[in-house]
Amino acid sequence: MDRAWLRMDSPRNPMVIVGLFSFAEPLAFGQLSRLFAQRLLRFERFRQRVEEDVTGHWWVDDPSFRLSNHLKRVRLDDAGEAALREHLDRLAAQPLDFSRPLWEMHFVERPGAPPAMAMRIHHCIADGVALVRVMLALAAQAPPPRRRKRAGPADESAWQAWLDAAAEAARSSLWLGGELWAESKRTLEEPGHALDLARAGARVVADAVAILAMTSDTPTSLKGEPRGIKAFAWNDPLPLDELKPVCRALGASLNDLVLACVTGALRRYLLQRGDALAPDAEFRAMVPVNLRDPQAEPTLGNYFGLAPLVLPIGIESPIERVHEIRARMRELRGGFQPALAFLLLALLGPLPAGLQTVVLEYLAGKASAVMTNLPGPTAPVQLAGARIGRMLFWVPQSGDIGVGIAILSYAGAVQFSIRADTALCPDPQSIVDGFAPEFERLVLTLAMLPNGMLAGEPPAPGEIESMLGLQWA
Repeated sequence: MDRAWLRMDSPRNPMVIVGLFSFAEPLAFGQLSRLFAQRLLRFERFRQRVEEDVTGHWWVDDPSFRLSNHLKRVRLDDAGEAALREHLDRLAAQPLDFSRPLWEMHFVERPGAPPAMAMRIHHCIADGVALVRVMLALAAQAPPPRRRKRAGPADESAWQAWLDAAAEAARSSLWLGGELWAESKRTLEEPGHALDLARAGARVVADAVAILAMTSDTPTSLKGEPRGIKAFAWNDPLPLDELKPVCRALGASLNDLVLACVTGALRRYLLQRGDALAPDAEFRAMVPVNLRDPQAEPTLGNYFGLAPLVLPIGIESPIERVHEIRARMRELRGGFQPALAFLLLALLGPLPAGLQTVVLEYLAGKASAVMTNLPGPTAPVQLAGARIGRMLFWVPQSGDIGVGIAILSYAGAVQFSIRADTALCPDPQSIVDGFAPEFERLVLTLAMLPNGMLAGEPPAPGEIESMLGLQWA
């Protein structure tokens, strides 16, 4: 499967994962460099480059490896977020050097502000969940424990505290992919969960047919041919404590609510761009689904499937949108599409490049975006002794997909961000800026309800708007 991601590379859509850590405290470059030398380089993929021969692609140790070729120190003239975004845009536009290990990190110093760390790592090294796990394996909870011994080469106990935290994060934070895979795996291992084995088998066949017969989603200005110039955008984190009461009022999960706000932000942007959206307009996002055991030790590589999530961008009512997404999520749970997609990607690896390209472009043509939903720690963590204030990750897009949407929970808040090809989305920040207003519309509507209306069962779609006489544009 790693080979498949290596061969998906194209000038318009490099298969490179981009990440950003913004520190909330001062950090010296030397501290970070020592940490990477001691811990990051224990993962051999960070010391290996890719070689190709007539039999395929292989990971080999880079005899001329130097950390300084991959961890670089840069200084910005401006401490603002705009300067940081521009640096990410420039970094993502530079191709990785295939004669070396396929990763690079920038220690970004800013005047009068704590530093940041921008990173880019080729997808063939690892998928997004693996990279989050590995990067957090370098971190410690803030403040770090007093009783902590230095890890030796054969000492695994230093990772145990992080593994426990990662498992807890997987259970308690927003993790769309994990939620779907848990149900899919349970259905596979316990046929009784799907009523009987015959029904489970029928679902496998139905999901396989659904993947092969998938139609394209609604044409919008976010579909087209990317040109390879990427722009990044993100919002201020939204505390989970503000989301949970709304979830309870509507009988929805955190995932349902966040996805409804993302859908509303996309709808708002498309209408502003002049797109005509019919009531049945849909926006399909391919969602990477983690297939790893959340209790396992962090390892690199690619081990995930894909689930097609269709967002109802044609629905005007924000509350009806929540209900519709909740229904669609229930339909996805317990299915086998993530596992089937993983099998398809694994089979594509050894195939001739031409055939592989045809299959991948066919699948990519059915979607408008790639959407990731990654779990971060529920409490703040430190890296090299400095607390991380914000963390962001973006996965690449394949084929002609030009939009990448990322949702990441960290330290009790959820972060929404976008990576977009400027030929299709010249101003991704305007999409991100629509997330909070969509949430506020939900809160405002619920606040207008009479006391006690939500004490029983959640209201049916349209009931609240009808009672209040609301019409959404």
